[in-house]
Amino acid sequence: MNSEINIVSGEKRGHEESEFESKRPRLDNQSTTDSSSSSLYLDTINRHMLDFDFEKVCSVSLSNLNVYACLVCGKYFQGRGRNSHAYFHSLHEDHHVFINLHTLQVYVLPDGYEVKDSSLNDIKYVLHPTFTEEQVALLDQNTKHSYDLNNKKYLPGFVGLNNVKANDYVNVVIQALAHIPPLRDYFILQNFENSTQLVQRFSILVRKIWNPQAFKGQVSPHELLQEISNASNKRFKLAEQSDPIDFLCWFLNSLHKDLGGTKKQNSSIIHKIFQGEVKVDSQMIIAKTDVEEKDRSFDVDREIVTKRSPFLLLNLDLPPPPLFQDEVEKNIIPQVALTTILSKYDGRTPLESAGTLKRSQLVHLPNYIIFHIKRFTKNNWAAEKNPTIVNFPIKNLDMGEYLENPSAENLSTHYDLIANICHEGKPGKGKGIYKVHVQHRGKDQWYQIQDLIVEEINAQMIFLSESYIQATYFNLEMP
Repeated sequence: MNSEINIVSGEKRGHEESEFESKRPRLDNQSTTDSSSSSLYLDTINRHMLDFDFEKVCSVSLSNLNVYACLVCGKYFQGRGRNSHAYFHSLHEDHHVFINLHTLQVYVLPDGYEVKDSSLNDIKYVLHPTFTEEQVALLDQNTKHSYDLNNKKYLPGFVGLNNVKANDYVNVVIQALAHIPPLRDYFILQNFENSTQLVQRFSILVRKIWNPQAFKGQVSPHELLQEISNASNKRFKLAEQSDPIDFLCWFLNSLHKDLGGTKKQNSSIIHKIFQGEVKVDSQMIIAKTDVEEKDRSFDVDREIVTKRSPFLLLNLDLPPPPLFQDEVEKNIIPQVALTTILSKYDGRTPLESAGTLKRSQLVHLPNYIIFHIKRFTKNNWAAEKNPTIVNFPIKNLDMGEYLENPSAENLSTHYDLIANICHEGKPGKGKGIYKVHVQHRGKDQWYQIQDLIVEEINAQMIFLSESYIQATYFNLEMP
């Protein structure tokens, strides 16, 4: 029996399934044993039942130690010895093929012998996708669709994430981060066996998002969500929607710490990619009855305190929407240019905060800038949302005019948009939804992803969304 073709079930495949088999790539770098698949029970394996996205704990004891997956029904069991749950399952259900979820070794139970067969390579790859440096370098240029077990095509890197309960706020952040090349490449190529569970599970999820040999065209972030809940002491929960900017800040700082990062510059991949520096001048305000708030300025004759601080993202304030509108004005959506709300960092525009006058200017630009457009505010009664649309360039945003010394930058000050997170609906937990726009640079095509829904979108349509978080990156081709 040909193990490469007849491994999925004991029944013979039809013409369509044989044709599909030719579309799906296989790993052929391991030798095949002389034993036939039928004698090893490999023809009882049901790939349609396998789902390795969920937390790897025994379905009986709930232990996460020495867990095996039954390759016939997909359930997880602890151990393989004579008193183990996997052993009893093999006897009671007549299911005999199990894979260790950590070592990727495959055993036949209750006999207990290991199986080494090249027909199992695709299962091992789905469980733990691996990439070479050459493959990673070509990820952004790949325009070839892959096919899942149901012969449905999907584009690696542009797959949906399950909304387990109310985790759309996590999904959009993960999608955005998974499309930042240096961060994605780092978490795909590095070995995190000795790192924290948060780092390990994020790495696995990024690999699965970009997996060209998946059994299904979507991924569940369940394992990462469980660890996020644990690591944040239940601050971010599966069943309760939170603010993606709060999660993003916590997540980046947690990854930085778990990767051995310190307060020193470039001490982790997170700081190497996202950390910039801003200078803030501040001066106490002396009340003057004859000076309006909008006309306040720094008094050069009094002390001005200057402080330089690192940042991982830049907060941008929207102008307040009109309070009173007639019937015609209600149909007009307020708009503002991104350059207008960036003016707070030009070193000239003073802003008043808690009795202090402040002005800010960028000292050092990071390779990738994250903008947080402050769309939500809270008062004593309820949360409010500013509906103002931000007009921003997709390509060639020049940040040079906000730098203290543009000539000191070694790289270009021009940025292109790489990801855009937006909010639709009313403010408040569970009253709106989050979507993310990401670009396939090889095809120059933008995609809108909302949980499991992935669809192409015209670049001009992105401008109409109520942007909340944006990630931009250096355009290194600019002079």
